[in-house]
Amino acid sequence: MSRPTGATPSAVALIPARQGSKRVPGKNVRTLHGHPMLAYTIVPAIESRIFESVIVSTDSEEIAAIARHYGAEVPFLRPAPFAGDTSPDIEWVEHTLTELKWQGRTWDCFSLLRPTSPFRTAATMRRAWETFTAQEGVDSLRAIEKCTQHPGKMWVVRGERMFPLLPFGPAEQPWHSTPYQALPPVYVQNASLEMAWTRVVFERRSIAGDVLVPFVTDGHEGFDINDPYDWMVAERLVADGTVTLSPIAQAPFGGDPLRRKTKTDG
Repeated sequence: MSRPTGATPSAVALIPARQGSKRVPGKNVRTLHGHPMLAYTIVPAIESRIFESVIVSTDSEEIAAIARHYGAEVPFLRPAPFAGDTSPDIEWVEHTLTELKWQGRTWDCFSLLRPTSPFRTAATMRRAWETFTAQEGVDSLRAIEKCTQHPGKMWVVRGERMFPLLPFGPAEQPWHSTPYQALPPVYVQNASLEMAWTRVVFERRSIAGDVLVPFVTDGHEGFDINDPYDWMVAERLVADGTVTLSPIAQAPFGGDPLRRKTKTDG
């Protein structure tokens, strides 16, 4: 799938922030260094100047109010069937782009920016955009990082026996018995960002398509908060100055949603 020629492609940022989290209650709007975590995705997305619109997809009126406070649009709430724990991204992305298309709003490209990556900056987004738009014949871009746990050293257990997950490498020196440094580089996707042509959604019902370009994140750009331990690490990284969060000009939104006993998530 080749990219359009001529003017710079138009793009929309899509930020998923549904309610209901089991591992970290309210994580997408939980306060990190004075602001709901959602703010650290909305503000850099606007600052990047890549996107014509920054849109939050949520099924919560409270999250919608937080999103608007920090400058994002919430043109409608996400329907409940697309907001479950196991709902695939393609459902809400397709619904969002279709509803907006009916309103006469279309873009060449979209980017998924998840609020659980608060250390992704406007500069990160601009690097990814430059990488994506420089490519010919690709469907999408996805953020990746080098594996810290190499799959060559992973096993599948069947009863009382175990077998290598990846049965590759020379017989005399199987991967499971090879030093990490000597193994072939393997990368894992992280949640910091994805970019794709919108036609991939409409023509293939996919958020990725078939031809993907890698975007290797640097440092903590791809750090993803998924559980209480991740949250503790994120707070420590900010507290000791290891990571600097994107500056936010807006006043904080009315305190920590968790202290107001809400159940919002993303």
